[in-house]
Amino acid sequence: MRLSRRALLAATTAATALSAAPPASAAPHRLRTGFENLAASGYASLRGRRVGIVTNPTGITRDVRHIVDVMHADKRVNLTAVFGPEHGFRGTAQAGGSEGRYDDPATGLPVYDTYLKSGRPLADIFTTSGVDTIVFDIQDAGARFYTYIWTLYDCMEAAQLAGKRFVVLDRPNPVTGRAAQGPVLHMEFATFVGRRPISQAHGMTVAELARLFNGEFLTTAVPLETVRMTGWKRSEFYDAWGLPWVPPSPNMPTPDTALVYSGTCLFEGTNLSEGRGTTRPFELLGAEGIDGRWAAAANELGLPGTHFREAYFAPTFSKFQGKTIGGVQIHVHDRAAYDPVRTGIALLVTAKKAWSGFAWRPDNWIDKLTGSARVRTMIDAGASADEVVAGWQQELAAFRRVRGEYLLYK
Repeated sequence: MRLSRRALLAATTAATALSAAPPASAAPHRLRTGFENLAASGYASLRGRRVGIVTNPTGITRDVRHIVDVMHADKRVNLTAVFGPEHGFRGTAQAGGSEGRYDDPATGLPVYDTYLKSGRPLADIFTTSGVDTIVFDIQDAGARFYTYIWTLYDCMEAAQLAGKRFVVLDRPNPVTGRAAQGPVLHMEFATFVGRRPISQAHGMTVAELARLFNGEFLTTAVPLETVRMTGWKRSEFYDAWGLPWVPPSPNMPTPDTALVYSGTCLFEGTNLSEGRGTTRPFELLGAEGIDGRWAAAANELGLPGTHFREAYFAPTFSKFQGKTIGGVQIHVHDRAAYDPVRTGIALLVTAKKAWSGFAWRPDNWIDKLTGSARVRTMIDAGASADEVVAGWQQELAAFRRVRGEYLLYK
């Protein structure tokens, strides 16, 4: 991996919190999101601008009003367009879908579809919309393959091409911002579940990622402003903030899902169910023919912070729809000690040993998720979980050094 920090970062990024926001010490347990600080300033950075916003159902206030509805009703903001990502602006579409182009019934605003659009086609959408400032406000889940961060990247790139200004309203990483974990993407495996070389669990907020994208990956930087949170600590999990949780996507129903997702989403690259179609997606994993031997093998590893329960379930859609299958349920009992990526790798290794029917998806989707062919080929060769994890430590250390230049919070 080759990353070079550009000196232009400081000139293109306003990374300080707005002056109207109180200091974190005034309310140590009261987090204020980027939107809350923007609103507290009277929308100072948007005055006189024609504003379009990239958002979804997670773009809410503390009293669960959508920020599009709030801004549309406020005469201090000239909000003229909305841009919907995967699952759509109002969140009606399942994985791999979007809502298309329509006029929002609640506000009358035009809603443009950004899903799977990038480069000049997306820049043309921004131009057609007539906006001069693009605002981004979406709750992330902390994993490289969660597509909203690549919607952020694509929109930043397109905004630069279209000559637009870009503003990111920050929200917390729900699984903390303590550390980057997992393998780093190799560019020959770049897709919409990983555009650029970051680690599988990045440990960053969306504003920090925007700074990283601008300073390291965009060919030409976009005029960028980040509106920081106040009161957020990198060590805190989502339930420490007093913020309501809105599922960022249909299969991310709770913060518990986000906690395991950066590891167990790897099962999308296998013939096992990753729990879609259950009330505990990514916490329940299984397939026909699996019994209690898998949970027993996983528990024998003594992985920190988690236990595995033998589980049986019948997905209502996706893999094994309507069939009762066996597998495991992950129970995290110590979030601080839990390593989701190492756990996900350990579950792949033990599943392959405990179940003779184990197979990778024929398209080797696992390589896109992990960012290279290394995880798949090492597991196929009989490597242990610890050996697989050891294989990415050098590239992870290099990414961590670069990542540290763009962090905004302690």
